[in-house]
Amino acid sequence: QVQLVESGGRLAQTGSSLRLSCAASEGTFSGYTVAWFRQAPGEAREFVARIWRDGRIYYADSVKDRFTASKDSAKNTIYLQMNNLKPEDTAVYYCAASRSVILSNSISPRAYANWGQGTQVTVSS
Repeated sequence: QVQLVESGGRLAQTGSSLRLSCAASEGTFSGYTVAWFRQAPGEAREFVARIWRDGRIYYADSVKDRFTASKDSAKNTIYLQMNNLKPEDTAVYYCAASRSVILSNSISPRAYANWGQGTQVTVSS
């Protein structure tokens, strides 16, 4: 099982940028679908972006054209570049990975077996 460690979250201003990282501290991402989710206080965990095993990337409509997910296999790290941040982006951001995700459930948190501890992103208005 891959072990995930997120970093990069902090307080940011509206319109600024942040880059989150998710490193595989044990194992590699080979054969895994990896994803970013976020959870605001009192809200359900929400899908943000997914990198399919073959490299295809899919985004939630709320972040499309502002966020970019990527994977550096040599570093066993995935990234979430977040531009033009908005107060509604405030949440704990989690990375997740699974070998057994299928397309029909790939935006559901229940599809992912491996999770990081989360990193807080707060966007001030």
